[in-house]
Amino acid sequence: MTVCAIEITTTAAFTIAADGSYAARLAGEGEARYAERWTLAGPEPYAVPLPLAQPEEADSEVLPLADGRVLIHRRVADRHAFALLYPTGAAAGPRTGELQLGGVDAQEGVRVRLLPPSPDGAGAFALASEDTVTTVWQVAGCPFGPRPVARIPGRCSGGVWLDRAGRMLALDRELEGTTKAVAVDLARGDVSPLLQITEDSDDLLLLADPDSGLLVIRSDAPGEPRLGWGVLGSARPVRFPECLRPADAHPFAAQPGQALMPETCGVALRLPEGDIGLWRPADRHVFRLGAPAGWLGGAGLWSPQGRLHLPYATPEVPCGLVGLNLPVSPPPPVRVDPPAAAPRPVPLQQAPL
Repeated sequence: MTVCAIEITTTAAFTIAADGSYAARLAGEGEARYAERWTLAGPEPYAVPLPLAQPEEADSEVLPLADGRVLIHRRVADRHAFALLYPTGAAAGPRTGELQLGGVDAQEGVRVRLLPPSPDGAGAFALASEDTVTTVWQVAGCPFGPRPVARIPGRCSGGVWLDRAGRMLALDRELEGTTKAVAVDLARGDVSPLLQITEDSDDLLLLADPDSGLLVIRSDAPGEPRLGWGVLGSARPVRFPECLRPADAHPFAAQPGQALMPETCGVALRLPEGDIGLWRPADRHVFRLGAPAGWLGGAGLWSPQGRLHLPYATPEVPCGLVGLNLPVSPPPPVRVDPPAAAPRPVPLQQAPL
């Protein structure tokens, strides 16, 4: 929630707000790049370019907020600068407004990148990773500029939200030779274990759905890197279905609204060949579908009704969405996938909320 000296890396070419209302990307090519906002909540999607007098660098990051503004992260001299962009009306035509939010000093050996959109739609966070410590910064939604909200020993990557309030964040922490997912309470700054299948395994969290509690993980506990699934706060073992054996498949969207029903929660996967995979834990197999031409950034938005919306841009359709339905599956065969050892850390439901 999915990175020399200081570097900025793009979280995704196309990022969708947590509520699905807006999306943003860095459009253009070469030295003529600019932020672009997509409106997704209406009957048809439409794009609004947000250019400024000076083009954006190719390594800038953009992230949509629920109010329609677009956060941009730039490397400016010796700082990581953050600003909000928004369209403004003018007599001579549309213009782009810009609100500077401040910045974070660029220190040698520190990697700074935006985290996925916060579920509350108002705040935004960035991850500053060093070899021995990682800092989570709130860069939007705070009154006096960027502020640190948590410091975690070890080098962290990933970033998956665990609740709808934007308080509990999962990070993959590399510490003492292994990588384990941990839960960070951003209100208190507390860090607690989240995944530990075996003591020596690398256990990464790739996707979480707060409604159903479904977790999709990648772990080498079975002897090789495999995708598996578990349930948030449960002591049940993590499962590694045979249908998810391709370790380089990547989940990018989960079906919301499946309250307390992780087995029926749909998951969209970007497959190694570029196709789309649709899967539910109850299915025990993956439906493979071709990706639409011009699919943007491996991104998608899943409705509670089971329809996956994929953004695409082509010369003929510069702003489009295509919908895929989650197929009805036949009854699963009577077969139980071998579980891994049960996770040992304190369940997340016991963390302070």
